Amino acid sequence: MADEINVEFSVDPDAPIFVISVAAQLAGMHPQTLRQYDRLGLVTPGRSAGRGRRYSARDVASLREVQRLSQEEGVNLAGIKRILELEYENRALRGQVEQLMDELRLVQAKLRSAGRVFAAEPGGDIVAVPPGRRPRRPVTSTALVVWRPGR
Repeated sequence: MADEINVEFSVDPDAPIFVISVAAQLAGMHPQTLRQYDRLGLVTPGRSAGRGRRYSARDVASLREVQRLSQEEGVNLAGIKRILELEYENRALRGQVEQLMDELRLVQAKLRSAGRVFAAEPGGDIVAVPPGRRPRRPVTSTALVVWRPGR
């Protein structure tokens, strides 16, 4: 009996590694369907040196989603294309938000460690304030104003 070899490795989900026949089999479609979806822009596979299509794991997942939306939800191909575009845009925007949040956390950490922060008072004077605090507000008048219409 042969010994089992257990090897763990990770593959970039965007690495174009599957030829069209394998991608079609993994997605449960005919290769011609994949070619049609490529022409329509539903999936954009990578290309090999010989110009052959190479699909990534993410492409295969997208193909499965296209099939699900089409068959189970009854969405037409134009609608599916728009859904995929919005999902891609959403992923990109989430990435930007995460990047901005990282930058914000970095700035906040620098401010906390700085010890002093400068702020402008309502009158325009620049004052040092502890981090996380606002400058004191000036005392507002407690005078009573009487309004008499028509005068």
